[in-house]
Amino acid sequence: MRALIWLIGIFGLAVGVAMLAGVNDGYVLVVLSPWRAQISLNLFIVVLVVGVALIHILLSVVTRTLQLPSRVANWRERRRRAKADRAMHGSVTALFEGRFSEALKSASTAYSASDGSPMAALVAARAAHGLQDDTRYREWLDHAAEQGKEAEVARLMTEAELAIESRQFELAAARLAQLREGGHRHIAMLRLESKVAFELGRWEELLHNVRQLRKHKALSAEQAAPALRRAHAERMKQLVGDPSALLTYWQEIPSDELNDRGMIKDVLPLMARAGQAMHVRAQTEQLLDEQWDSDLARLYAYCASTMDDANACLHKAEAWLEKQPRDAGLLFALGQLCRRTELWGKAQSYLEASLSQDPQVGTHLALAHLFETLERREEAQRQYRAAAEKVAGGALV
Repeated sequence: MRALIWLIGIFGLAVGVAMLAGVNDGYVLVVLSPWRAQISLNLFIVVLVVGVALIHILLSVVTRTLQLPSRVANWRERRRRAKADRAMHGSVTALFEGRFSEALKSASTAYSASDGSPMAALVAARAAHGLQDDTRYREWLDHAAEQGKEAEVARLMTEAELAIESRQFELAAARLAQLREGGHRHIAMLRLESKVAFELGRWEELLHNVRQLRKHKALSAEQAAPALRRAHAERMKQLVGDPSALLTYWQEIPSDELNDRGMIKDVLPLMARAGQAMHVRAQTEQLLDEQWDSDLARLYAYCASTMDDANACLHKAEAWLEKQPRDAGLLFALGQLCRRTELWGKAQSYLEASLSQDPQVGTHLALAHLFETLERREEAQRQYRAAAEKVAGGALV
């Protein structure tokens, strides 16, 4: 439809020009002394239009001819870039597919074709690392470093990540420290710092990083719990020799982290060793009241540091016994609490009841200690032998 409109328009214009030329009887006088020429106005217009068109064409040809070297150079540059892009794409694809030799080859091509692309150098470094070729890995990292600040963050992150894979945690920590000095702090970096802190035993740093990851929703509460649990337990082990510092640390733990039953199980013996277990008692009782946990109940006796504590804990545990009459962990805790309060008969009954439900080594040893206290040495020896046989049997299994 558009072509038809154009065709009609052209024919209309031609008709208009023809009609105008037919009524035009003017002429043009050209004087070039001593010559004079007279031509019709219509011919002059045609000659003028054709001349202008020819001059325009000539100038275009000359311009294009002069531009030819630069156009060829641009074409070659586009071709070089296209080759580098294809090689880079191929190297990344091969890297993710695990074809490290092909990735290294393609990345080398991309690096050469792009006059030293830092990204190509880093891909080549990762591929060399995948091939466990440390020499070429270092060479390609040096090539990436030659580009200065352009790819410094990517290079340092790559070095840190690959150092962690190689279990070179000190090197990874150094590279991450360089990133921090540069003001960088993002999720991927926090993840790497958490791994390094865990492996190097930097527990306070691990706590900080995991909390940051959880705050930014990079870790769920369930994913963060094991790392927080381990960090708290290890840090509190370091503070066991300083009871006041240990208590201060305990009191600074956020309430949501105190709801981790696994963490309470780990730290309760440590607090008891430092004479601070009474401060864990309320949290332990709250967790057991909310949801019963036989393993946690087994450790409840640690909460009694004094005779008064033992009596209070015994009263609370006997209240639980009404609801959990056959729980081996609770029976063991009751036996231990009765030992603390010198209720020897009840202690023996509770420990033997615990053994009947779940014969654990610790219960045998607790009974043996009880019998030694009562100077019933033969019975104590039987319990020691039972514990040893159970340990030996477990080792054989």
